Amino acid sequence: MNDNEIVALFLSRDEAAIKETLEKYKSYLMKIAENITGSHEDAEECVNDALLNAWESIPPNKPEMLSTYLGKLTRNIAINKRKRRLTEKRGRGEAEVAFEELSDMIKGSENIEQEFDRRELSREINAFLEELPDYKRILFVRRYWYCDSVKVIAAELGMSETGASVTLHRLREKLRKHLRKRGYDI
Repeated sequence: MNDNEIVALFLSRDEAAIKETLEKYKSYLMKIAENITGSHEDAEECVNDALLNAWESIPPNKPEMLSTYLGKLTRNIAINKRKRRLTEKRGRGEAEVAFEELSDMIKGSENIEQEFDRRELSREINAFLEELPDYKRILFVRRYWYCDSVKVIAAELGMSETGASVTLHRLREKLRKHLRKRGYDI
């Protein structure tokens, strides 16, 4: 079933929308949630909460890109869950490291997730990403959206872990310059 048909099921309040969504997107949403929460059980809970949020928000919303809409719902829920559950004893995972790497980009920000939600900043980051070669864009998005580990991304892109880390560092610096040119105080 394609996305338009699934959205139509949501809009008509047909519960088959949930079943079809799970069938098509469960593994995608689980990957996002597991990368952030570090727990399969928490990820399942996040995916279920995201589906409930989708059910409650469609309508009035009618997402153009269902996968992106569901991914953002899942990601935000997973970030919030991780914040609530994370303690000093449990240590830091990939999500904290990824967010920390970007956190110095914007001064005065209490957390990077709120800044990413601001439309203007999102547009600037998207413009920056569009200028990058495919492999750099994939590297950046996999690290800072999906919170994949540098080791996993490097292996999948055929790079060394050091090479991926250096490239990510250079991309952050390039993004910093891009944002400064556009008037962001970073």
